[in-house]
Amino acid sequence: MADVSIHQIAKAFGSTQAVADVSLHIDDGAFVVLLGPTGAGKTTILRLIAGLEHPDAGDVRINDQSVVGQTPAQRDVAMVFQQYSLYPHMSVRDNLAFPLRSPILKTPEAEIERKIREVAEVLSIAHKLDNKATALSGGEMQRVSIGRALVRDPSIYLMDEPLSSLDAKLRADLRIELKRIHASLGATLLYVTHDQIEAMTMATQVGVLDEGRLVQFGTPREIYENPVSLYVAGRLGSPRINALPASLFAGAPANAATIGLRPEHIQHGEGKPAEVVRVEPLGDQTRLHLRLEGHDIVTLTDPHTDLEAGKTLAIQPRNPLYFDAAGDRIA
Repeated sequence: MADVSIHQIAKAFGSTQAVADVSLHIDDGAFVVLLGPTGAGKTTILRLIAGLEHPDAGDVRINDQSVVGQTPAQRDVAMVFQQYSLYPHMSVRDNLAFPLRSPILKTPEAEIERKIREVAEVLSIAHKLDNKATALSGGEMQRVSIGRALVRDPSIYLMDEPLSSLDAKLRADLRIELKRIHASLGATLLYVTHDQIEAMTMATQVGVLDEGRLVQFGTPREIYENPVSLYVAGRLGSPRINALPASLFAGAPANAATIGLRPEHIQHGEGKPAEVVRVEPLGDQTRLHLRLEGHDIVTLTDPHTDLEAGKTLAIQPRNPLYFDAAGDRIA
């Protein structure tokens, strides 16, 4: 594995600035997730590291060596795409073996077979090795796609929303699988997603992107508890943070325009009366939709609550987050 750095990288496509002055260091063995909406620059950063795009400015370094002038094959990276990208006429075994048989790697057949067996066991597809790729389910095809990267032992694994086209159960299963693989291999992994659950559950560090700029980088817990802006606060947390006028409750700093309330920031039983608009039982918890002075608030309560629509619940802030008029965090 390797540590990977990008220094003041920029990339534009015509008049669209996809990435603007981004610097990022990925430690050897880290699991870094880039988080942001469509168009934030996540995939472009992956492609710049992989060598599929050339930067307009800046540098890409792997093990402290610049690779900007190298081809994708010379960089020794492995990329997993959102779509499966398998060869449909080949068996699972041959799909896994394909990168190892490239003229650059020239892996001996005995070594290829050993690596295929190891990766197939890790991904629970050993019983599918002789199946054609077209005979697999969507989850199995994505496992093979991930397996084609894992057999490589590259400097870094790059993953471009590999779970987004799977159903909820498969996404949950493969999140656990990827985290376990990362731990067992000690791999360096850069993963991009717009899914905050993937970021919170898998990453050792998260980079939040906004319109091509890296606006915060830290552990999932740091970013969740201490976001630098209202934009960052809105990228993590379920239900989404409630952004309300700071004047709605007493005690706001003088320059605060917005108060941010996550469920743990809302104390029940005291304070202002809010109307219960809707109650959503979720099994282990219940989601409450409230309305306070014309503002909608979503919070959580006990799964056995007797609250129902039309009732009133008194609420008040507890250690909330405050933001100024520009959306920047007020300490």
